Amino acid sequence: MFVPVVRVFVFHPLRFLSAISLLALPWLTATRCFGQENPPQTEDQRQAREALNKGVQVYKNGQYEEAIEDFRRAKQLDPQLVNARLYLATAYASLYIPGAPSGENRQKGEASIAEFRDVLSTWAENLSAIDGIGSLLFQMAGQPYNIGMFEESKSYHLKHIQIRPNDPEPYYWVGVIDWTLSFRANAELRASYNQKASGRKQVRDTDPLPTELRQQYAREFGPTIDEGIDSLKHAIKLNSAYDDAMAYLNLLYRRKADTVNYQNERDELLKMADDLIDRIKEIKQRRAESPNQP
Repeated sequence: MFVPVVRVFVFHPLRFLSAISLLALPWLTATRCFGQENPPQTEDQRQAREALNKGVQVYKNGQYEEAIEDFRRAKQLDPQLVNARLYLATAYASLYIPGAPSGENRQKGEASIAEFRDVLSTWAENLSAIDGIGSLLFQMAGQPYNIGMFEESKSYHLKHIQIRPNDPEPYYWVGVIDWTLSFRANAELRASYNQKASGRKQVRDTDPLPTELRQQYAREFGPTIDEGIDSLKHAIKLNSAYDDAMAYLNLLYRRKADTVNYQNERDELLKMADDLIDRIKEIKQRRAESPNQP
């Protein structure tokens, strides 16, 4: 049986940030969309591109502070140079350490978000900026735990869906966030019940919730769980081998099982979750045997 652990909060946002930091394909698309491949018309524009290119090189060498200065200069020289703004935001994001509690670290995350927002103020449908904000908000929402920030993160992934509804990734992230919220609430309900369970049987993580708690949980988080399940199903519909989405769908089926009234309903949901684990194993096995296949 697949058992969720706290590490799941860390690995996925880091993976997403690294995808943003690749700096290449989505931003080149944005460049074409905004016409930035045209040659510079003024001396300031020429110098801005020189500063951008210099910043990219030092960024690739891991010299993020120096890259930030170059990207700032490029942005100042040519405010319409969207790649300078995107690289600047990503350089700040590269300095942010998820989970580190210091105010200085948080300021780096906030600086990145501010730069991405600055891009959206001019190019409202820039997916690199939308995804960047969604990712950083997710990372920053975990420490300290902030429900409102998780919900705001989700709103940016929903914006991505509005703009490009056939991309599976934002549906996945909606599901991840919905699981994060519902899992945390479930754990808190169980902990609170057990602390007050004077003489009563303790409720283990795998036990059904007592009736009163189940009703409360279904009332408060049933819609969140259902939204997450629907989103992950859609991600899998768009990408039939999306094993990460299957893993979270499995987890949300287990949370759904804590909202139903009858044991047969619970058993069915748990079986659906277990079946997904088998599908994930099959996909991973196929990949191992044919590494060049999706």
